Amino acid sequence: MPLRDLPEPDHVPALCPSFVHHRPALGLGATDPAPRILLLYGSLRERSFSRFAVEEAARLLRLFGADTRIFDPSTLPLPDQVPGDDHPAVHELRELAMWSEGQVWCSPERHGQITGIMKAQIDHLPLEMKGMRPTQGRTLAVMQVSGGSQSFNAVNTLRLLGRWMRMFTIPNQSSVAMAYKEFDDSGRMKPSSYYDRIVDVMEELVRFTVLLRPHADQLVDRYSERKQAGVPVDAMTDLSGIAIARQK
Repeated sequence: MPLRDLPEPDHVPALCPSFVHHRPALGLGATDPAPRILLLYGSLRERSFSRFAVEEAARLLRLFGADTRIFDPSTLPLPDQVPGDDHPAVHELRELAMWSEGQVWCSPERHGQITGIMKAQIDHLPLEMKGMRPTQGRTLAVMQVSGGSQSFNAVNTLRLLGRWMRMFTIPNQSSVAMAYKEFDDSGRMKPSSYYDRIVDVMEELVRFTVLLRPHADQLVDRYSERKQAGVPVDAMTDLSGIAIARQK
């Protein structure tokens, strides 16, 4: 099964405990069950900094009360390579997307853009699949790692893709410059302002996921889709119509 095990899932040595909200979404909505977050990364290198960054994000999300899954793209075929997308890794990715309430996408910047590995994963997620929508209404956090100076090309593209996939991309984001300097030999991120930003982003992702979860269906309820499906609005339960109706 193309899921990555998370090494040292509860070990966060770069985090200063005195400043941590262990439940950052407290008071914003129900946190039980735990928010379900899928994490995708964009490199197959053995020493993959996008994977390391995603693993740090997953540890923080666990600390903040979320349930996490990291997809391993190493066996994923190219889009349209397998007839009917009938491949175990494609099925697994789509099932994980359906399972998720929020997602984290992290790509290296290569030639000023996201990698093909990152784009292939997103391309395998259809907007609609047997009446279900694997990405619509999910929250999204975007991150990138760079070999050189700080850039925002990859996160800007990921934001565009998130909008295209009808996701709620949170305001904050992370861009780690000269990533080869930011991780130790075991792949753990060193204390830095870059690490602190990842903490900020994961706090925000949990907050927005919990805040939106009871309203997600209503927020993506669209006239065009109701019309296509032939489902008329029930005037007795249409809250918007009730709110503007003339009062007797």
